[in-house]
Amino acid sequence: MEWYLALAFLLSLILGFMAIGTPIALAFLAANVIGAWHFMGGQNGLIQLLNNGFGALSSFNLVPIPLFLLMGELFFRTGLGMRMFNAIDQLMGKVPGRLSYVTVVGGTGFSTLSGSSMGSTALMGSLLVPEMERRGYQKRMAIGPILGTGGLAIIIPPSALAVLLATLAKVDIGALLIAGILPGLLLAGLYIGTIWIQTRLDPDAAPNYELEPVPLGQKLKLVLTDILPMISVMIFIVALMLLGFATPSEAAAFGALGAIVLALIFRCMTWEAFKLSVIGALKVTLMAYLIVFGSATFSQLLAFSGASSGLIQWATSFDLAPILMLLAMFAVLLVLGTFMEQISIMMLTVPFFFPLAQVLGFDPIWFGIIMLLALEISFSTPPLGLLLFVMKGVAPKGTTMREIYSAAIPYILCSMLLVAILVVFPSIATWLPGMIN
Repeated sequence: MEWYLALAFLLSLILGFMAIGTPIALAFLAANVIGAWHFMGGQNGLIQLLNNGFGALSSFNLVPIPLFLLMGELFFRTGLGMRMFNAIDQLMGKVPGRLSYVTVVGGTGFSTLSGSSMGSTALMGSLLVPEMERRGYQKRMAIGPILGTGGLAIIIPPSALAVLLATLAKVDIGALLIAGILPGLLLAGLYIGTIWIQTRLDPDAAPNYELEPVPLGQKLKLVLTDILPMISVMIFIVALMLLGFATPSEAAAFGALGAIVLALIFRCMTWEAFKLSVIGALKVTLMAYLIVFGSATFSQLLAFSGASSGLIQWATSFDLAPILMLLAMFAVLLVLGTFMEQISIMMLTVPFFFPLAQVLGFDPIWFGIIMLLALEISFSTPPLGLLLFVMKGVAPKGTTMREIYSAAIPYILCSMLLVAILVVFPSIATWLPGMIN
C-alpha cells in the first residue's frame, strides 16, 4: 500500500471513531488494533502491538506526570495557592489596574504550582471576575489576564503537558521543563506590558478605589509566610534539575512532598483535601497513560506502514526554507486547536512533526517549546479554544462569548510575539537546558 493510502486509512479510522463520540485515547486504541491486524500480520501483529505499548508505559520517564499532578491538586485543594494569591493582592498597593496585575503575577505563580491551565482558569475566573466587575473593571481587564495566565501552566514548570510531550517525542524531559522557564517569564512580562498599555489608553477600564494601607512589617510578613514558601517549592524543583542533583522524576517527588509538608505546616491539610487530591491526580494520570499507550503504538504503525517516512520525504521534497516549514507546522497546530483539545493534537502531530523538525535541523528542545506555545495559543483561540468555554462556565451571568473572545485577543498576540522572538533568538529557550548538559 502506498504511504499516503496507509496514512489516510489510519487517520480516517481515528477521526471516524472520534466522530461517533469515542474518547480520544480509546479512538487511538481501536484504530491501532485494526491497523495492527491489517499491516502487521493479524494476531502476531496484535501481540507485538501490546508488547510495545506496555513497554512504553513501563518507562521511568512517566513518573513525573502523576507526581506533578498530585502537587498541583494539593496546592489547589488545601488553599495554599489562594493564600499566595491573596498576599500578592495586598502587596500591590494602589497601582492603576492593580487587580489585573495581581491576576498576572499571582496567576503565573498559581498556574506554575498547579500545572493545570483549566484548573487555574476555573479557579481565578470564579473568584476574581465577579470581584473585579464589582469594583468597576471592564470585563476585558478581568477576563483577558486570567485566560493568558491560565495558558502559562503549559510552558512554565512543573508542567504535566510538557512531560507528556517530551515522552511522546522522546526528548529529554528535564531539558524541556527547564527550557520553558525564560519564555514563560517573558510571556508574563508581555502580559504586564499589555495591561499597562490598556490602562494608559483607557484609565476607566480599571478604576482606582480605596485600599487599606499595609504597613512595611505586614508586607514583609506576607512575603515570608504566604509567598516565599509556595514559590520555594517551584524554585527547589527547578534547582534540583538544573544543578543535576535529581532527575525530573525525583524532583517531582520532592515537589509533591513539599506541598504536603507546607499544607501540614499551615494546618490546612485535611483527610478530605488529601483524598480529593489523590483522586484528581489519579483520574488525569490514567488518561495520560492511556494516551501514551495509544501514541506509542500509533507511531509504530506509522513507521511499519511507511506512512511517516513517506510523509517526511514528501514534505521535504518541496525544498522550502525551514522557517516556512515551521510556519506551516505552527499553522496546522493552530487550526487543529480550534476543534480539538491539546492532548489529541499532540498524539496526531508529534509522530510527524518531530522527525520532520529533526530533518530540518531544528533543536528538539526549542521546537518542543514552540509546539507548547502553539498549544497554549490554541487553548484560547476563538471560536472553540477550550479555555474560552471554561471561562464562559465560571464567568458572571450575562458574559457573552464575544466579550470573552475580545478579551483573549491581546494575550494571543503576546504569545505570537513571543514565538517570533524565539525564532529570532532561539537561545532564550536553549540556554538554561544547555547548562545541565
